Formats: sequence, structure tokens, C-alpha cells
Amino acid sequence: MNTLKVDITKKLGKITLRSRFEVSGDRFALLGSSGSGKTMTLKCIAGIEKPDSGLIALGDKVLFDSSRKINLPARKRNVGYLFQDYALFPNMTAFDNINIISGDRLKTMELLERFNIADVADHKPSQMSGGQCQRTALARMIASDPEIILLDEPFSALDNYMSTIIEREIMDLLETFDGPSVLVSHDRNEVYRMCDTIGVMDMGELTEVKPRDEFFDDPTSVVAARLTGCKNISAVDDSGFASDWGIRVTLPAGSTCRYIGYRAHYLERVGKEMNGEANVFDAKVERVIEDTFETAVCFRQRDNDSSSPDSLLTWMIRKEDVDEMVKASSSGNLFLKIDPGHLMLLER
Repeated sequence: MNTLKVDITKKLGKITLRSRFEVSGDRFALLGSSGSGKTMTLKCIAGIEKPDSGLIALGDKVLFDSSRKINLPARKRNVGYLFQDYALFPNMTAFDNINIISGDRLKTMELLERFNIADVADHKPSQMSGGQCQRTALARMIASDPEIILLDEPFSALDNYMSTIIEREIMDLLETFDGPSVLVSHDRNEVYRMCDTIGVMDMGELTEVKPRDEFFDDPTSVVAARLTGCKNISAVDDSGFASDWGIRVTLPAGSTCRYIGYRAHYLERVGKEMNGEANVFDAKVERVIEDTFETAVCFRQRDNDSSSPDSLLTWMIRKEDVDEMVKASSSGNLFLKIDPGHLMLLER
């Protein structure tokens, strides 16, 4: 199995893209916010954009090498690219969009059947649903027998139900694909379900490249922690005082972290007798936000006068427990504890 090697730089306005990673059999994800450089990385791999410097290679085949002045055109890279807006030819039918790549009518018909779009073979994109357009784009991507698969926010234009269906189809495809794949997303749940290795893209810099479980269990930066869904983050000094939260926490001996994070599901209610101890909030509830199956209780340390947005913490609880917790807060009898063993120690 060929290994995709990427080590490139490219100036992007006020930031500089610096991407460096390797992908072999595992499924790799670039996780980051909009404008961080994720899509540009894919475009450089595919040959749609040219890096300023660096190297892109697939096994022994060099796709780009600035030092040797190699820059293979996109048509010679054999890359399957699934665009977030499908990028179908609007004046062509589903059949023609696929056949222009496959060049084989029998193969095209097989792909239409495989992706359950044979019944819209003679439809143009404007006559198809989002799911049908995405399946057509998938079939077209596979029609060229690519050596690399690049997925650029593949579910962003689909509703929740259809994105679930298409996600399963893409996962089935990737499980049988004998080559490297790269998924770009801002959705932590997507990358958790679909990928083996994850890298954070932040302001053009690729950081925190780790196996999936390690990435979610032990992020080392504020950006990575937020991308994994951590809602509670504070600056912390050497003594363990979390300035945003207004409490003192227990840190491991010798810790040099500058920030700490704590997941909203790990907070534990304790008795009033623990008030004033390290790791314990005298919680004042300020807002309750209902989700579909859970409720977010937003609170702060009762005597905390910090104006930092991070001074307001989130505690995820069952809907049926909300009224009791709000009443306890109103009477000054809601105390929540952090388990130091679940603290995320963030270096930057």
C-alpha cells in the first residue's frame, strides 16, 4: 500500500499554510475551523493549487517537489476528490457526469447501480436531491480508480438524515479502498466515527497529529480541546488557581500547563461540607439550555467576578434533573466537584 507524504508551505493572505503528515492504510482527518487551511491542503494534493514550497509524494511517485521543479498536473495525479458542493457538470445528466470520467458505459451503469442512482441516470443535477447529487459525485470519484481519496466536508450540504445515510456509504467505500484517504471536517463526531488518525489545522498550522482515541483523550492545546468538544477551559497558574473559573484545582506535581480543560459530563455534585475545598464550585446557575435529549446547565463560581467568557461553565445533565439543580442553586446548596484525574492539561 502506498504512503501519501505531504510536507508543504503556501502563503494564504495573512497566514502561511504549513502541512506535514503521512497517510498509509489508516484514514486521516484534518479537523479545524473555516479558513484554517484544510481545504487548501486537499487542493494542493489534488493539483488544483500549487504550494509555494515542499513535497507531495504517493509512494515512489512524486506529485510535487519544489526543489526539483516537479508539479504533476491534476489529471495525472489519479486523485479522487469529493467536493463539498459536488462540482457536477450542471448541463450533464448523472450518467454523463460519471461516464465522462469512466469512459466505459458498462462501468458507468455498474456505478449507478452501486450507488443507488440508476433511476436518476437521465436527470441533471438541478433535477436531483442533495443525496442523489452526492451519490453521483461519489460514483464519479470512484470511476477513475483513484489511488488517493480526498473528502472535503462531504456532508455539509445535506440534512441530518441524508448525511447519516451518505456517511455509511462512504465508510463502506473506505473500508474496501486500498489506498490513503484524507477527510476534511470541522465536525468532531464525523472524524471520530470515520477516521483513525486526526490532525488539528489552526491558522494554517497542522498540529496535534495523533491516533483518534489519544487525540480525544489527551489534547495538548486549547484549540484541540475545543475541537474535541471540551466546553470548560481556563488559564491556570503554577499554584493551581484557575483564574477564569475562580477556584483552585489540584494539578499533578511538576505540571507546567498554562491552561486546563474539563468535559461537561464529568462534573459531580457533592455535599455542602466540601464548600471551600480545592476542585469544588459553589455553583450559581445562570442559564439553562435544552438540547434534544440532555440539558446544558451554565453556571459560574458564586463569588467569581471575572468578565472572561470562560468564567461561565457548562454541566450536561438529564432533563429530569434540571429543576432540582436550579432550586439548589437558588438556595445556595449546589456544589460541583472536578475530578483532577479527568483534567486536560493544555500546554498552549
